[in-house]
Amino acid sequence: MPEREPMRRRGWSGGGGRWLVWTGRAVLWALIVVILVNGIRAPFERFTSNQGATGAPSTPADSGFPVQQGAAFANQFAAVYLNFDGTNPDQRDIRLTDFLADGAERRFGWNGFGRFAAGAIQFQAIEVTDANNARVTVSFQSGARRWLLSVPIYQADGRFVVSGLPALLPSGGAAGLPAIAGPDRDAGLEDQLRQTLEGFFRAYASGNSAELKLYAADGATIEGLGGQFTLAQLTSVVAPLGGETAREITVTVTWSIAAGEAAAAPTADPADPAAQPALLEQAYQLSLEKQGEKWLVARVQGASRSVG
Repeated sequence: MPEREPMRRRGWSGGGGRWLVWTGRAVLWALIVVILVNGIRAPFERFTSNQGATGAPSTPADSGFPVQQGAAFANQFAAVYLNFDGTNPDQRDIRLTDFLADGAERRFGWNGFGRFAAGAIQFQAIEVTDANNARVTVSFQSGARRWLLSVPIYQADGRFVVSGLPALLPSGGAAGLPAIAGPDRDAGLEDQLRQTLEGFFRAYASGNSAELKLYAADGATIEGLGGQFTLAQLTSVVAPLGGETAREITVTVTWSIAAGEAAAAPTADPADPAAQPALLEQAYQLSLEKQGEKWLVARVQGASRSVG
């Protein structure tokens, strides 16, 4: 009987293994390329984005400049700088002393003639250059116009000085207010509420807490105006159509403001306009809740838009 040949072990061809190795190498090289590209691109993009800026100086996020104190300093300076009278120029000169650097021209650009008055001076914005320098913009009113004043300032160790001549700028004027359509109104409710609202606003003007409770919804606390004003007229009531138990309405009232003590004195001239009571029309938004058969006031706030 012939001997059987020993069975040869078939070796692994390795074809499938080489494919996996090649795939892994390809993925590895792809990751390396992505990392290299991103590493090169990131600083380039930062550089080009900085170059492509509009040129407006940016405010350092942590410059160390004392913003609040700088704004207050510029406000005080503007109150002195923007008010002058040629009949007494030295008064402004003296008041400017603590705002200006040693050796600065004492009138700081003013020729010492004429007259200018400004009020309602308010901080508008600040543009910080670095830890020592900034430009503060304040708004103010002179006559019938609003303006802006740009003031360059310098600080060191919490002390400030105006570092250059200011600049007057336009305020841009008032925004255009678009017309809006009025709401669909509940005329029946408006008529129904008038008597109640007249009583409420009389109590609101006086600030009488006992009377106010008669008109206040459960859980609501309403504080009045303390007797400084009296109700001259309930001018208008606008009640949009809405829910059966809660409504938001707008009410326009005319307050009467008593003349001051000097005007009320026996020697005051009754023909003097300042001796007559002032009338001031204002608009309120009321949140009403119906409790039982009555509409009661849950909240009082200013109206958001003018009403007719």
